[in-house]
Amino acid sequence: MEKSCSLLVHFDKSSPALANEIRESLESNDTPRKVEAMKKAVMLMLNGETIPQLFITIVRYVLPSEDHTIQKLLLLYLEIIDKTDAQGKILPEMILICQNLRNNLQHPNEYIRGVTLRFLSRLNEAELIEPLVHAIVTNLEHRHPFVRRNAILAVMAIYKLAQGDHLLPDAPELIEKILGKEQDLSAKRNAFLMLCNCAQDRAVSFLLTHAESVPGWGDLLQMVALELIRKVCRANPDGKGKFMKVILLLLQSHSTAVMYECSGTLVSLSSAPTAIRAAANCYCQLLLSQSDNNVKLIVLDRLQELKATHREIVVELIMDVLRALQSPNLDIRRKTLDIALDLITPRNIEEVVMTLKKEVVKTQNKELEKNAEYRQMLIQAIHSCAVKFPEVASTVVHLLMDFLGDTNLASALDVVCFVREIIETNPKLRESIITRLLDLFYQIPASRVCSCALWIIGEYCQSLPEIESAISAIKQCLGDLPFFTVAEDGEAADQSSASKAPAPTSKQTTSVGSKRPVVLADGTYASQTAAVEIALAVPVSLVAGTSTNLRTLLLTGDFFLGSVICGTLTKLVLRLEELQTSKVAVNKATADILLVMVSILRLGQSAVVAHPIDNDSVDRITQCIRVLTSPDEEARCIWLEKCRASFVKMITEKLRRDSEETRAKEQVARAQPDDLIDFYHLKSRKGMSQLELEDEVQTDLKRATGEFTKDSDDTKKLNRVLQLTGFSDPVYAEAYVTVHQYDIVLDVTVINRTKETLQNLCLELATMGDLKLVERPQNYTLAPDASKQIRANIKVSSTETGVIFGNIVYESTSALDRNVVVLNDIHIDIMDYISPASCPDVAFRNMWAEFEWENKVSISSSIEDVKQFLDHIVTSTNMKCLTPPSQLDGDCGFLAANLYAKSVFGEDALVNVSVEKMPDGKLSGFIRIRSKTQGIALSLGDKITLKQKA
Repeated sequence: MEKSCSLLVHFDKSSPALANEIRESLESNDTPRKVEAMKKAVMLMLNGETIPQLFITIVRYVLPSEDHTIQKLLLLYLEIIDKTDAQGKILPEMILICQNLRNNLQHPNEYIRGVTLRFLSRLNEAELIEPLVHAIVTNLEHRHPFVRRNAILAVMAIYKLAQGDHLLPDAPELIEKILGKEQDLSAKRNAFLMLCNCAQDRAVSFLLTHAESVPGWGDLLQMVALELIRKVCRANPDGKGKFMKVILLLLQSHSTAVMYECSGTLVSLSSAPTAIRAAANCYCQLLLSQSDNNVKLIVLDRLQELKATHREIVVELIMDVLRALQSPNLDIRRKTLDIALDLITPRNIEEVVMTLKKEVVKTQNKELEKNAEYRQMLIQAIHSCAVKFPEVASTVVHLLMDFLGDTNLASALDVVCFVREIIETNPKLRESIITRLLDLFYQIPASRVCSCALWIIGEYCQSLPEIESAISAIKQCLGDLPFFTVAEDGEAADQSSASKAPAPTSKQTTSVGSKRPVVLADGTYASQTAAVEIALAVPVSLVAGTSTNLRTLLLTGDFFLGSVICGTLTKLVLRLEELQTSKVAVNKATADILLVMVSILRLGQSAVVAHPIDNDSVDRITQCIRVLTSPDEEARCIWLEKCRASFVKMITEKLRRDSEETRAKEQVARAQPDDLIDFYHLKSRKGMSQLELEDEVQTDLKRATGEFTKDSDDTKKLNRVLQLTGFSDPVYAEAYVTVHQYDIVLDVTVINRTKETLQNLCLELATMGDLKLVERPQNYTLAPDASKQIRANIKVSSTETGVIFGNIVYESTSALDRNVVVLNDIHIDIMDYISPASCPDVAFRNMWAEFEWENKVSISSSIEDVKQFLDHIVTSTNMKCLTPPSQLDGDCGFLAANLYAKSVFGEDALVNVSVEKMPDGKLSGFIRIRSKTQGIALSLGDKITLKQKA
């Protein structure tokens, strides 16, 4: 991170020894020594030294030199030195350099002429330039393009300096003639640029006259032509129709930079479907042809903006956009999928899903990097497609179920959650999904995935064969019972000894029996036999084609999974009682299941596992045993009906929230009743192209629907105007703050309220935080009662609250000293950089565990309702509440919710609100903020502390 650092170095500026040393070097005949002396003199002057005693030495010994390096340094020196006195008049000694400059303009070497012309284009003293005008114009016809292009720039500077009054009044006409016959690309570009800046009508006339030849122009000239079109259309929007042909021709340019700029210009000027389609095609072409990842990301951003306003056109190009998935960069793939998911329609859903399936298959190649993360993104994308269009679920669900055993936990969790949602919303697929899930269940290594898969099995196994297959599959994954045995007198009972031959086991069986001496109460010795509990492993060959994944997880101490196993088996037995006519079969199944539950309880209470079973799991398993041994109709209804009803309610709530978010994204346009509407069919179409006609239609539609109108825009602008000085100060100043993501623009209006002319008025600014001034302040002269607009650009490097402070310094004719007016501080709000965002609960928990910066804020508020307090925090912090509203219903006096936001720099802001209403009516609790960087955590904490009391 860039930070300012000061280093103090002792340097005696007033020492004449250094000036004398430079003078001696300049007077010598050694060229390298002269070059070093000139460099040293230029550096000193750039650092604030004047060194006036060197001027005559340079005129005598440096001006006559023919060395190109010395001449270049001489021109830099002449550009830096002060050429006027305090009254603004030219210093008499400046006359000495005029003859030298004239000689350089007539020098036989083209390099000397070119650098001199470039130097003259930077001069602001008309008295120095006036005697050189004829020599400058003569160089416009020079044989070398380097001289001609710099001569054109010099002519443009002269015309701007004198506003075309007396120095070179016929400059536009002269340059226009040169432009018509110039062959060099750079010189032609400079000439056209001069007409654009100084004679816009001539530039427009030249552009329209040579419109057919625009594709053959070089990229430099084409970029200037685009800039001219933007400038003209911004000033006169009604005249943009005549430039559309030129823009469409420029889209065929061989330069990718011109194509990109041309597409942006086309979108900003026209809303016609033909124009938008051409721009979108150009963006897609750039997306596929460019290898630079940064370029791809920028083009995807443009497509995202285009999608927001012209979705129906970008939908046609969804397959071209998806081709960007070929890039190995995860950011590009993520952004591509985000754009594509918003463009899905019933027409293209099958093609999109087919493409995503092919990409999922590609991720099975273990040689590619970051396959797991990419596969997770694809699974989430397919999940979204299947939720929006359930008819495609059948084509993808079986493919994705192959990844239930994925070593990447996030991918496997996404798959099992997808299967859980699809099996509820698509009843026709339940039978095939259950069959496939039972076949693959033994491959699942993760506890959380197993838990979700077991819940699916318990809820959706409805037929008798499915229930029997499910019970058999779970028992096979548990292995033989019991899970451990007790060894005494050094002998261990091995439950696997019944097998015919020893087989390799999935866990090494250890049996230890020992005798140890003990001291009895009367002081005598005796021996005591130690009984050791031993975990038994199941041979791998016990069940062909299966593995004991559930047994392995239980022996590691995962008893939450054990309670899930018991709950699933309970549901299966309860359904078996309803379907099975044989009481003997039901009783046998019930006995087997009870044996499993008791074995899990005994395992949890033994010393075999590192951690004993928790009380919650004990209660859950005991409840399952009670339900099976003492069946109750109410309990049966809860287990078999209400569990799934709760899940259906959750899915319905999720779909409702998604639809509300989609509607919230749609812009609601409002038109005022007195807005004018142009009737397209009553307009004259004479001389209008098809593109112009389409553009007129789109413009009328936007005006009629109120898309040009933005509510409360003026109010927001007024809120951003900050008063910097008092009304009684001699200089009044106010600033309008505009935040453009990575930049802050201050438009400061300064008004001279005195009756004197203020000279060398300067706006001096400084910053605190991760803010940095981009440019140095300039000096201005303000007449009495005059005003000046000063713009300051500030770069933002991170999401952090910053402060801009400073003062206005000026000189007046009545006072010798400089006057200073201190400005009010400008506080940059963190709310300008963060916006509400969504993320899955799994991603939120993962980020909460990873982020190291936490800020804990105590709740201290006058608000007495927990729900009202949460709404106040959400509004104040510009964050989104991830906790569903259904989970916040009710009045229990306690509330916990998660908030999430994302900054323009891609930083994540996580907030957890835990608030409780105390007996005295006041709220108590904490607000915890976590982020990857310290700045956003501290700034957001300060914001919450300030706002929660409001």
